[in-house]
Amino acid sequence: MIDDNLEDVRRQLAELKTEHRDLDDVISRVSDELPFDQLRLQRLKKRKLWLKDEIARLENMLIPDIIA
Repeated sequence: MIDDNLEDVRRQLAELKTEHRDLDDVISRVSDELPFDQLRLQRLKKRKLWLKDEIARLENMLIPDIIA
């Protein structure tokens, strides 16, 4: 049961990392367009930041708690 849950977290983490990486390309293309859409660019950057936070949260779930 726990292994299945960890595997789900790893799968979700991989998907989020892929989306985060893909957003780099999209943001780059949008910012190169003339005239570029400032609102769209802000939304993409906000999504990328949310993904970064979610990735960090999931990575913390994979690290076992160590009692010092």
